[in-house]
Amino acid sequence: MEHAPADHQVRGQRLHWSLPGELAVPDDEHTPGSRRTLRDWAADVALFGAAAAFWAPTLGDPTPSAPDVPDWFVTVDPWVGAAACLALWLRRRFPVALVLGLIPVLVVSDSAFGAAMVAVLTVAVHRRWQTAALVTAPYVVMGALAGYAYPDPDLTRRGTMITVVLMFLVPLVSGIAIRSRRQLVVSLHRDAERQRREHERRLGESRRAEREQIAHEMHDVLAHRISLLSVHAGALAYRAQRTEEGAAPAMDPAEIGEAVVVIRDNANHALTELGEVLRVLRWGRSEHDGHPAALPQPKLADLERLIDEAEAVGQQVTLEPGSVLDNRDLVPARVQRTAYRVVQEGLTNARKHAPGQPVVVRLDGAAADGLRVTVTNPLAATVIAREANGAGVGLTGLAERVTLDDGTFEHGVRDGGFEVRAQLPWPDDRAAD
Repeated sequence: MEHAPADHQVRGQRLHWSLPGELAVPDDEHTPGSRRTLRDWAADVALFGAAAAFWAPTLGDPTPSAPDVPDWFVTVDPWVGAAACLALWLRRRFPVALVLGLIPVLVVSDSAFGAAMVAVLTVAVHRRWQTAALVTAPYVVMGALAGYAYPDPDLTRRGTMITVVLMFLVPLVSGIAIRSRRQLVVSLHRDAERQRREHERRLGESRRAEREQIAHEMHDVLAHRISLLSVHAGALAYRAQRTEEGAAPAMDPAEIGEAVVVIRDNANHALTELGEVLRVLRWGRSEHDGHPAALPQPKLADLERLIDEAEAVGQQVTLEPGSVLDNRDLVPARVQRTAYRVVQEGLTNARKHAPGQPVVVRLDGAAADGLRVTVTNPLAATVIAREANGAGVGLTGLAERVTLDDGTFEHGVRDGGFEVRAQLPWPDDRAAD
């Protein structure tokens, strides 16, 4: 059974007393004629009162509107009209049946005229305009014929016909307009709900992307620091084992203290950097602007410190900066950050898989060609086959980072060594940074 569309707005909320039931009740709870709102009851009472206003005069003035009407018509008219008015309480549940049922009622009861007008209005509100126009057509024809056959003494025959026809057409047009407005409201609410869900989806994707970025930062930072800790702790443990076996002299206390200080400092650095990442993860989003607080981002100027830390654990690192470091202020911050991460991951990867091997870091390029970052190190024969099978999580994450910056990333065995190479675009417009 067809009925006016229901609102798809917020589910599970209370009914809005000021809205029609078709708009206040969700689709999954709405049935025609059920759960009327306070506004619905007010409208029902008002329309019942309007229909009763047409019926009431027949009680005090039994004179029929047309001549030669039998006495039984005068007797039956008020009772039939009263029944028609009472039937209006079923108008929401059976609008089409009501409007069709009142057609023969009008033949024997002038007092049911008001109820018929309300029925036409109801069917126009709750059904499509084609259905409403079709069931209203008999009323228009009957009204035109009645006005022609029994014109009002105060009006011409044409005036009477037009007046009676308009008394049905006006409720029809008004009901169609009310239904159209309700459908517009429903459409606007649906659009707003769709936009809200789309906004939530985009917000969720944004938060997920931020968390992925933070995860990359955590890996980049901690992998580097923990690899330094591992090298220092491993060297200290190896030296202690050799001493215990009598294969090496006892360690000097100063030497032990220096190694412990290095381990402590790197552990503190790791904890500090991890704390910064977790702080952003927990508190970084502003309640007002929705943007996360920025993490302290590395730059090309930090490469020297990064290489010093690598050399402090025994790595042999050669930096070939070309002219990039001399003009690093011209390099966008985003490009500097990604270049730093490429070098950091390259050094970490070499420290884990090719300990003791020399590492060469090259930076070259310009705004026209982009920035090229290359980290290479020779591999022992026993390591080459393993490295050729694929990269670890760090290189995979680094590839994603470079791709997000519209760059290209390659890694693998080349000329007997392992190479990490990134080509980063160098845009002239740095507004995005």
